Amino acid sequence: MASPSPRPSSTIEDHPDIRALQARSERAIATPLAQAVQSLSLLAGLFLAASPWIVGFSGLTTLTVTNLIAGIAFTLLTLGFGSAAYERTHGMGWAALGIGVWTIIAPWVVAGNVTTTRTMASNVAVGAACVCLALATAVLGMTGRRSRSRARG
Repeated sequence: MASPSPRPSSTIEDHPDIRALQARSERAIATPLAQAVQSLSLLAGLFLAASPWIVGFSGLTTLTVTNLIAGIAFTLLTLGFGSAAYERTHGMGWAALGIGVWTIIAPWVVAGNVTTTRTMASNVAVGAACVCLALATAVLGMTGRRSRSRARG
């Protein structure tokens, strides 16, 4: 008579490698620099979404909708950077970089005549901030990955 196969006593979440990855992710998002970048990214995304009403160009519908969508997307990406899944989401910094670049060029490429001093100044400033913050997020992610590789080797 064959003995029944042993049942695993623990779940995948209890695996030592999974625990180590979670601990590294928590350390990565716990640094003051990472927290500052995350906070500033969140504020930049919220400002981008609300900028048509704050700066006063909400009557320019195409740019208003563009900034609202881009701001919400940037903010949602930012929230992912601060989650326990930082190990997997720091790469999304490159998508946030694309949103920042789009924000800079949007006044010149969206339909309608939306290139006013207000729209250009606002979009270029917040877009440049988004680009810098996205690059900082990506660099922080790469730096953490390199230090983990050195620790293993």
